[in-house]
Amino acid sequence: MLSSASSGFLTGLSLIVAIGAQNAFVLRQGLRRHHVLLVVGVCALSDLALILAGVAGIGTIVERAPTVLVAVRWFGAAFLLGYGLVAARRALRGGHLEAAADRQLSGRAVLATTLAFTWLNPHVYLDTVLLVGSIASTHGAPGRWWFAAGACAASLSWFTALGFGARALTPVFRRRNAWRLLDGGIAVVMLTLAASLVVAA
Repeated sequence: MLSSASSGFLTGLSLIVAIGAQNAFVLRQGLRRHHVLLVVGVCALSDLALILAGVAGIGTIVERAPTVLVAVRWFGAAFLLGYGLVAARRALRGGHLEAAADRQLSGRAVLATTLAFTWLNPHVYLDTVLLVGSIASTHGAPGRWWFAAGACAASLSWFTALGFGARALTPVFRRRNAWRLLDGGIAVVMLTLAASLVVAA
């Protein structure tokens, strides 16, 4: 049981600890200290639902519905393109932490954006549902759920650390150039992911 849970934890971390659209958004909200609990909660609970669905065998259904993944790719590409352009504009204009705090999104807008970053990403279905589900199945009937528990713990730990740990970087991001570099990096990530989704579609 411990072996399966540890394997699930390490697998979950290896999939989620990467520079991506969702992580970049969580980091930015954490730096701004704006609806952090909401963002972390939505990301973690969404991951938990996807992991459990994959372990339960939903991955076979996703695998047999390529048209659904194609549609998700196009919607995801459009969303990432739009957000990437907004981030690029912020990077060009410059700013700092206090100035950014004056233009906060509403709770509903933050919720919608977080859901979009999570559920309009086709890689989340391929990695979390298919890959985690496939690996979990190698641990046998009881072991796969311990594997799922480990993967869920990894997701919860990562998003909590990223969202609430970002405030430790607050002194750095009081400088205009640091904030500009962050937004520039976010723009590059978003636009690159959007391009990759278009190519894949």
